[in-house]
Amino acid sequence: MSFDAIQKRLNDLQTKGKLTEKEVSYLLTPKRIHQKEFTLEKDDGSKETLKAYRVQFNDDLGPTKGGIRFHHEVDLDEVKSLAFWMALKTSLSNLPYGGGKGGVEVDPKGLSETELERISRGFIQVMAEHIGPTKDIPAPDVYTTPQIMAWMLDEYEKIKGEHLPGVITGKPLVLGGSKGRSYSTAQGGVYVLEAALKHAGKKLTEATIAIQGFGNAGMHAAHILHKLGAKIVAVSDSKGGAYDANGLDIEAVTAHKEKTRSVIGYAKDVTTEELLALDVDVLIPAALAETITAKNAANVKAKIVLELANGPVTPEADKLLYGKGINVIPDILANAGGVIVSYYEWVQNQMGYYWEEEEVLEKLKKQIIPPYNTMYELSSKEKFDLRTAAYLIATKRILEAAKLRGRV
Repeated sequence: MSFDAIQKRLNDLQTKGKLTEKEVSYLLTPKRIHQKEFTLEKDDGSKETLKAYRVQFNDDLGPTKGGIRFHHEVDLDEVKSLAFWMALKTSLSNLPYGGGKGGVEVDPKGLSETELERISRGFIQVMAEHIGPTKDIPAPDVYTTPQIMAWMLDEYEKIKGEHLPGVITGKPLVLGGSKGRSYSTAQGGVYVLEAALKHAGKKLTEATIAIQGFGNAGMHAAHILHKLGAKIVAVSDSKGGAYDANGLDIEAVTAHKEKTRSVIGYAKDVTTEELLALDVDVLIPAALAETITAKNAANVKAKIVLELANGPVTPEADKLLYGKGINVIPDILANAGGVIVSYYEWVQNQMGYYWEEEEVLEKLKKQIIPPYNTMYELSSKEKFDLRTAAYLIATKRILEAAKLRGRV
């Protein structure tokens, strides 16, 4: 979603939240923007200049936090939008963080492992002075992995001359990563979904679910939900989807995708648009931004939309879905499990003491359910959608901290 769309959301929020123009302007103004360039030397000896970005949007509540993505469409507008979302996400989840995001404008597909390592180290070389365990803590994002975080950590520690594992989260376990981190985004979403279904008077084992996007978050969510007894009737990837009204065997679907590189051909083939229009209890968009728009929102029949992706529902579609009585659980809470467990990783790094997986998951559930309940109660009381409630809660907490600091 573009930053213009975010500005529209904040302008809509101004009246409902009784925010002043000064407060809205403050919320929409990034604290720091870093744009750099560095040179990638490819394996064939050729060189390419790459653009790198890091936006530290707001640090009223603590050091900024957010992922780094490697993608050919990365630009400043996208990184600003994602950094703003992270500021709201950490605030809503009651974390002692602000919001940040970063990226390198590069197509990682087809790059060798040594080229990816050079990009990872190159990013840190130009950004090292701007990040740190108490300043700004990056993490994995699109097309970045625990291995890439390991290279970044190593480069940062070389530059600083000391061990500082808390500078990066999403690391391999042996380098200070947290147990449960790899699937925490999906797990957090499942905890929130269970709470939403409870409010709807429905058990998870009675729910029918369609998942658009069978990547990291979508696939993990499918496995968790399947094990809990939910009926997943459809999943899709970038090539298309698979549908079975009786429920899919997610283990078998995963094996089929690993073998054929797509879920197509496992069951009845469906398009993404057909999946979005299925008559199910829960629709989980877990892939790209702006998947549900004004053009297709009228086709959505699910009672609950759980946003595991960032920005999968446009502002125009939000209004249409709410008008149809569909509850959209916003991304800033639905996919907050990743940053919550990243926070736990950072805490463990700072202490030098590490928790077992069961303890991490227990803490995650206790952290993510209260914000959902607060959001739901405000939405019910004031008669507006869950996203508006979430934005109000998150922005009010940021503004309270900013006022106490004397910044607003």
